[in-house]
Amino acid sequence: MSIRGLSHIAGVYEHPERRIVGRTVAEVIADVAYGALADAGLSVADVDGFFCSSEVPGIGSISMADYLGLDGLRYIDTTEGGGASYPMHIGHAAAAIAAGKCRVALVTMAGIPSVYPPDFGTAGPEFDYESDIGLTIPPSYALVAMRHMYEYGTTAEDLALIKVAASRHAQHNPRALLQNVVSVEEVLESPLIADPLHRLDCCVTTDGGAAVVVVAADVARELERRTVKVLGHGETIKHSSRGDIDLLHTGAAVSGPRAFDEAGVRPADIDYASIYDSFTITVLTSLEDLGFCAKGQGGRFVRDGTLEAPFGALPINTDGGGLSNNHPDFRGGMVRTVEAVRQLREEAAAEVQVPECELALVQGHGNQLGTRSAASTLILGREDS
Repeated sequence: MSIRGLSHIAGVYEHPERRIVGRTVAEVIADVAYGALADAGLSVADVDGFFCSSEVPGIGSISMADYLGLDGLRYIDTTEGGGASYPMHIGHAAAAIAAGKCRVALVTMAGIPSVYPPDFGTAGPEFDYESDIGLTIPPSYALVAMRHMYEYGTTAEDLALIKVAASRHAQHNPRALLQNVVSVEEVLESPLIADPLHRLDCCVTTDGGAAVVVVAADVARELERRTVKVLGHGETIKHSSRGDIDLLHTGAAVSGPRAFDEAGVRPADIDYASIYDSFTITVLTSLEDLGFCAKGQGGRFVRDGTLEAPFGALPINTDGGGLSNNHPDFRGGMVRTVEAVRQLREEAAAEVQVPECELALVQGHGNQLGTRSAASTLILGREDS
């Protein structure tokens, strides 16, 4: 069953703060949940589907359903895919709506890592082997970057251009954690974190959260708020293949084509992309694997202002992304989705609003790009497109 056009994103809300004091994670989840429902013109009583991940307090969704007052639930999903979880949840919500399992789905995420560090659960079977040799998250991404440079001649300057684009967008976002515009030289002069990745190649860490309301198409028609169509979805898990590791491809090489096929569009049709930018190399390899350029051509693709709004060939992350704006609880898929909805509603900051934005892509990644990670892709369309 295809989900194309059978559900719409009717409401979104992003927590305005980047450092949250005196609040609990549950309270922030409530803030964004109620905010997204208000944006859609709906209430808690309308919700019959609830989608969340492991950051919620309590046992799965049970405690939060009670806390939020979700009394009419017919469908629950607690899929965990790190930063890829929330595009996954929206795809799952669209599938549940298409199957008649629910009609109004609430998707939430929040975290306050400055006070409550995230609990990623029991360490996987690989942990003792990899942590002993220092293979944590930054070195994992650095391996991808180094291999890409070796195979294709990609340069540190190419990666730095991705941060530069993010900083130029963030200057127009008064809520962005980092609002200063940086140059390629400043990126390269920032301290090395894991060679060849510099500090400014790495995302920020913030408190915060966001929520999305997905509704059936007939519900959307009754709402006054402009909605966004869910056109296609794909997801996968890419792992180490028991040691036969491919550092040069991400899960987007699988999730992307699935989403494009379901939506019936091509990469060339996309007007705007929200790509999880945990590191600059995440963006560059995602652009290749999603088909915006050939494998190995990512470095060339990002030159000449390609990623910069409003008039670049493929503007991305116009809120500043994880590199400059926010990265709540080390998870970027949800807040990137919110900015894609803003673009399609023509509600992004005026300086970065993409003209005639009709189609948008959201790409989420979770965990360690080089060894094992989840990937999810969403294709979204303007309501009248």
